[in-house]
Amino acid sequence: MAGERATGETRITDNEKVTPSSVKIMGIINLTPDSFSGDGLLSKGVSDEQVLNYAQDLVEQGADIIDVGGESTRPGAKPVSIEEELNRTIPIIERLSKNIQIPISIDTYKPEVAHRALEKGAAIVNDISGLRDQRMIEVIASSSARVVIMHMKGTPQDMQINPTYDSLIDEIIEYLDRAIDRASEAGISRDRIIVDPGIGFGKTVEHNLEILRNLDKFKALRCQILVGPSRKSFIGRILNLPPQERVIGTVASLVVAAMNGADIVRVHDVKFAAQALRLVGAILKR
Repeated sequence: MAGERATGETRITDNEKVTPSSVKIMGIINLTPDSFSGDGLLSKGVSDEQVLNYAQDLVEQGADIIDVGGESTRPGAKPVSIEEELNRTIPIIERLSKNIQIPISIDTYKPEVAHRALEKGAAIVNDISGLRDQRMIEVIASSSARVVIMHMKGTPQDMQINPTYDSLIDEIIEYLDRAIDRASEAGISRDRIIVDPGIGFGKTVEHNLEILRNLDKFKALRCQILVGPSRKSFIGRILNLPPQERVIGTVASLVVAAMNGADIVRVHDVKFAAQALRLVGAILKR
């Protein structure tokens, strides 16, 4: 189903109320051998054709965005080289851009990878480092792409070593606000910016629950909000389940996120997310 290249314009307009049934779904494609969730496609030895089929399945299940990543950012994960990440992601992004009609996101904090991905058809840069690298800001500013600015305390290597905050929500908002200012100074308009409070990135179980409870406070940033609770460890610790069995916990988390103001949810299990959001929207008649 080839078609024109999709843009990143999947946003809810400013005068349109966000409801569970209007929340956009970002489907995850991990081109890694070591994803925390057990879905790293490289560990399964899949071909490019199989990745394309997988992406098309996600679209049919209800994905509004496809997020492609070539480096695991699980706690303690070791970085991969720029060359390796490019080899994993760019051929797939080029192929997806010619065959699916929804926006493609590149999940990277490396400016070089973001630049190549945008050249090959990506429309969104999902930066877990929250635009810490000025070169990333310049790459995005020189394009028409949208950007996800995520909060992370530390790095994947050390973020879960006793993360502490004096005022969790205020500190995350301040961090994101500073990143938005840097982006704005470079010419990236606010309507191109999506913020992500970074569930699981330098957060304890209670921190993650507090974010979900208080998600509406991030509306003060006047940007769309993305939340990624999918199969995260806080669900596993509460329910005592391994990643592959956290689907129900994920669905519960994303429904709460949607009801508390999320515009986009990033998930592995697109079909179940789409069903849950549609049903909750129908029950609430919103």
